[in-house]
Amino acid sequence: MKFLFDFFPVLLFFITFKSHSDEVEGMVTATGVLIMASLFQVSYNWLKHKKVEKMHVITLVLVVVFGGATMYFREPAYLIWKVTIANWLFAAVFFGSHFIGKTPIIKRMMNHAIQLPEKVWTHLSASWISFFFLLGLLNIYIGHNYDFDTWVDFKFYGLMGLTLAFTVLQAVYLSRYIQTEEEQPADSNKE
Repeated sequence: MKFLFDFFPVLLFFITFKSHSDEVEGMVTATGVLIMASLFQVSYNWLKHKKVEKMHVITLVLVVVFGGATMYFREPAYLIWKVTIANWLFAAVFFGSHFIGKTPIIKRMMNHAIQLPEKVWTHLSASWISFFFLLGLLNIYIGHNYDFDTWVDFKFYGLMGLTLAFTVLQAVYLSRYIQTEEEQPADSNKE
């Protein structure tokens, strides 16, 4: 359910853009819908949970700034760059967390759910840093070498599909290190 809630602004953007026959009008209208959906997402989280995820705040700021520029100038390059900058910011945060704080951000996010050797946390973090960086590069390539309609398809199907596939690969990788209670050494249950 959370996955759907996180992606509903992108879904609304996609549906709105695809429902317009004029590409420029579709882009402007869909960008307005994206901004409103992102505002709703952050407001809803604040009202319901009295907190907002940092990822949603960062995304909202980028959507408002770059989406606003896209609507004002009627130029898709701003929206395309928003996706790349967001991915590169996430890569920078993951990278910077190795030097700021006691543990990498991926460990802070997942340590409550799984226990892993430090080497695995480092590999996991490096893979996410690389993934975010490469998504940003791929987005630039698609955005500048294909028409906006193709980029919208890539943003919806490609980015979501790549993220899902990467997450599944991460789960397969991590499954080698996750032990069930029956597999844990007998002395680990002693106090």
